[in-house]
Amino acid sequence: MSHHWGYGKHNGPEQWHKDFPIANGERQSPVDIHTQAAVHDPTLKPLSLRYEQATSRRIINNGHSFNVEFDDSQDKAVLEGGPLTGTYRLIQFHFHWGSSDEQGSEHTVDKKKYAAELHLVHWNTKYGEFGKAAQQPDGLAVLGIFLKIGDAKPGLQKVVDVLDSIKAKGKSAEFTNFDPRGLLPESLDYWTYPGSLTTPPLLESVTWLVLKEPISVSSEQLSKFCTLNFNAEGEPEHLMVNNWRPTQPLKNRQIKASFK
Repeated sequence: MSHHWGYGKHNGPEQWHKDFPIANGERQSPVDIHTQAAVHDPTLKPLSLRYEQATSRRIINNGHSFNVEFDDSQDKAVLEGGPLTGTYRLIQFHFHWGSSDEQGSEHTVDKKKYAAELHLVHWNTKYGEFGKAAQQPDGLAVLGIFLKIGDAKPGLQKVVDVLDSIKAKGKSAEFTNFDPRGLLPESLDYWTYPGSLTTPPLLESVTWLVLKEPISVSSEQLSKFCTLNFNAEGEPEHLMVNNWRPTQPLKNRQIKASFK
């Protein structure tokens, strides 16, 4: 997209509905997970996360979050099982957060907001590449993990420590030997529903897998996210906070639970 989009007053999620008509689509994300309305589906398989060979490459500030990018040229880090058919490769993960510890997650649970949300983005290998997969209804699978404030998450510290070097939009740094397994909670119980990317172009190609169990991070770790900038170097400083999209109407969708 040639024009800039962001989370500011004049170009934020409200404006997206004008610039990206699919913002009013039938399967937009995030949504509120109403736990009483979610249906336990006994046919859902457990999630299979095979991240042992994950090969992280770099971390980049893309002007709306920061991405940790992985080598997705082979089946090194893959997600299978759950509601998915086939193999989905991990390409990147990123976070959404607020300006305080009270809010920041994109999905909510019974209207409750968490402090932040982690998205591990995977693409369906049958489409050959991420760009093609992103155009298909079953092209992407995103594992969403809530962050709550509590004890520090040791597996997150390596990320926190490198953020100073990618403060401005467009900055990147080599970021190798990162193990994404250090960001997972103990239980992989999940809710699932058909949805979309939560940032433009808002493509409706995502099977969402939102884990019920949050991970705990410290207030200090999360506050480091808020030192990043939306702006490029040399532009007026605009702190990267509240980079989350509000919940969208569920419309005709049903949220399924892998657990009773």
